[in-house]
Amino acid sequence: GTSHHGGYSHRAVVYALQECGIRHIDTAKRYGCESQLAEAIQESGVQREELWLTTKLWPGDYGYQTAKQACLDSCRRLGVKYLDLYLMHWPDCISPGRSNREVRAETWRALEELHDKGVCRAIGVSNFLIQHLEELKEDCSIVPHVNQAEYHPFQRPQELVDYCQQQGIVFEGYCPLAKGDALTHPTIIQLANKHGRTPSQICIRWSIQNGVVTIPKSTKEKRILENCQVLDFSLQDSDLRILNALHDGRHMSWDPTYVV
Repeated sequence: GTSHHGGYSHRAVVYALQECGIRHIDTAKRYGCESQLAEAIQESGVQREELWLTTKLWPGDYGYQTAKQACLDSCRRLGVKYLDLYLMHWPDCISPGRSNREVRAETWRALEELHDKGVCRAIGVSNFLIQHLEELKEDCSIVPHVNQAEYHPFQRPQELVDYCQQQGIVFEGYCPLAKGDALTHPTIIQLANKHGRTPSQICIRWSIQNGVVTIPKSTKEKRILENCQVLDFSLQDSDLRILNALHDGRHMSWDPTYVV
């Protein structure tokens, strides 16, 4: 995972690709690091065909023609001919005089065409709630392949996860460590001690075992390696129940609840 406000490190990306075997990179136009990622990928020596590249369309580029152009611009900055996954970043379209539903549908039709042409091998959304997904399903032809949303022990939107799974939409979770808040929670520390793991590994493993594609982010090589070492142990059902019970509805990132 990458982000804006210091959420990118060239050295960390090269390390993740070369030393940790990471092949999924998640970015966005908003993060401002697509061009830097192109340089890091080239330096890593990893072939394009081995990578899964996700980037996102910012609401300022929503609309039929602008969305198409923004996608091509992202491809150019990333130095690729196609994207593995392209996401609408946010359900609020910031388009005075037009309804969000109208602009989302128009934008999604552009993504459908990009998908049909092979420019985007998969298309999806980010931070969309059930009502937003229901409207897209009614207005357009392709159900989103992915919905990426905030997911950590304090923000576990199970109704949304269940809906996505029922509709065949892959649910991806970002912010799995709750921007660090989860790492100091006494219950999570207790489980980390029980399993001989770190709090971050407990959170990431919990997310994975809940069936969520999990996207941790770090600019520190030690943390990136730590976050990868989560496939050789399992949490018990009782551990999952304890972590699930930590949900209190708090958002560490954007809250789309009031976006119509």
